[in-house]
Amino acid sequence: MGFFSTIFGFCGFGFGISIGLVAGYFLFIYFQPSDVQDPVIRPLVEQDSETLQRMLPEIPLWVKNPDYDRVDWLNKFIGYMWPYLDKAICQTAKNIAKPIIAEQIPKYKIEAVEFEALTLGSLPPTFQGMKVYVTDEKELIMEPSIKWAGNPNVTIAVKAFGLKATVQVIDLQIFAAPRITLKPLVPSFPCFANISVSLMDKPHVDFGLKLLGADLMSIPGLYRFVQELIRDQVAKMYLWPQTLEVPILDPAKAFKRPVGLLNVKVVRAMKLKKKDILGASDPYVKLKLTEDKLPAKKTSVKHKNLNPEWNEEFTVVVKDPETQALEFRVYDWEQVGKHEKMGMNVVPLKELPPNEPKVMTLDLLKNMDLNDVQNEKSRGQLVVELTYNPFKEEDIPKAFEETNTLQKAPDGTPASGGLLVVIVHEAQDVEGKHHTNPFVRILFRGEERKTKHIKKNRDPRWEEEFSFMLDEPPVNDKLHVEVLSSSSRIGLLHPKESLGYVTINLSDVISNKRINEKYHLIDSKNGRIQVELQWRTS
Repeated sequence: MGFFSTIFGFCGFGFGISIGLVAGYFLFIYFQPSDVQDPVIRPLVEQDSETLQRMLPEIPLWVKNPDYDRVDWLNKFIGYMWPYLDKAICQTAKNIAKPIIAEQIPKYKIEAVEFEALTLGSLPPTFQGMKVYVTDEKELIMEPSIKWAGNPNVTIAVKAFGLKATVQVIDLQIFAAPRITLKPLVPSFPCFANISVSLMDKPHVDFGLKLLGADLMSIPGLYRFVQELIRDQVAKMYLWPQTLEVPILDPAKAFKRPVGLLNVKVVRAMKLKKKDILGASDPYVKLKLTEDKLPAKKTSVKHKNLNPEWNEEFTVVVKDPETQALEFRVYDWEQVGKHEKMGMNVVPLKELPPNEPKVMTLDLLKNMDLNDVQNEKSRGQLVVELTYNPFKEEDIPKAFEETNTLQKAPDGTPASGGLLVVIVHEAQDVEGKHHTNPFVRILFRGEERKTKHIKKNRDPRWEEEFSFMLDEPPVNDKLHVEVLSSSSRIGLLHPKESLGYVTINLSDVISNKRINEKYHLIDSKNGRIQVELQWRTS
């Protein structure tokens, strides 16, 4: 009897469970509680303080801080490119890690360390907002807010003493607010020489770590210890003012600073062709480095001579011997009218051996087009002697942006004086009544200096430097800077007009050594000019 009671009991229990599950399923599907309501969506200003406190960490920065910009376009771009970025970043990481691992593992008697899996997952990082700073220096400062709750899979296998252990990193979360500085900005692609990265706050880092399949982060106390250790170590290395410097361009090429001197001796010309109908030609030579804004240098004119001898020497500053070339042009001087070109040729500087004079006999051509049949015609020859003297590394002058220190005044500067350097960077919102072809005139102690003219531009950029050698510091002196516009048309009506001026006291420059500011122009509606002043002493 007891046996049958047990059997019926089990059957009744199983039958009851089955009936209950089926009934519960139908009740859940077909019956909806009457107290379930759609959520009410309300503006943030109508939320109570407790709800706002819960929502605040998830609100994007561009909502809370007006100086942060939305960068939805950047998130869309990264989201679309993420599968390709994932592979490229992982491959780069492998290429960087492999030689480092190969160098380190012999020290610890490890046989091999290999990546069994390396992927950043399918979830890209998102930018919650970005702040951009505008300064008067040659730099661009950005502060993005980055959040990445990813699903990467990084599995590393370590082999030692015939055993194998695997370490796996999963469920990585990183919240960081870096400051990225592109400095200095230069006129060579990609238009900045260095990237500086620093963290403005300690980053939030969270991840899962498995060893031989076991979750190490589940060990009591270990999770918080590892998290704080990583935060402290990263902060020690990269928390502002500590920075990570990443060089992008070679300094010499980026700053276009001088790397050597080229001594040029124009010896003579031979068998020049006569250009004048009556009498012989009056030749002279112009020489100029390519990619150089300085005016060309000229020899003297040799009147009525088709085989002239000059033996004149010149010195030009070289900034990039790999790409620059020295251009020679021979002209026939005319007293009235345009001087007629007799021929030309070009010498690439990379063909010159350093510190060795090289005598070259150049065939004069009409132009540098090798396919032009007119170049087959004889136009004479030009004999020159070239010597390229590169600077030593310690002798190469460096810009302020590279070292954040001023250059010393050149040799021969009076001991009690110095060199006043005026750098005219740019102007903004300058406009004339009749024309806007701005240039800058600088007046100091009766000396006048002028920048180049820029046609039809309300926001001109000059980047020109002027120097004044002084016997004593100009503590009580003033510098007059005026923006002018000259008419590009020939005529007596409105040939020149002032677009504004500013007078700068130099006492602050002497005490601070360097000032770089934007000044509002007097007699201008909204015009401003950026002028940098430096006081260099020996």
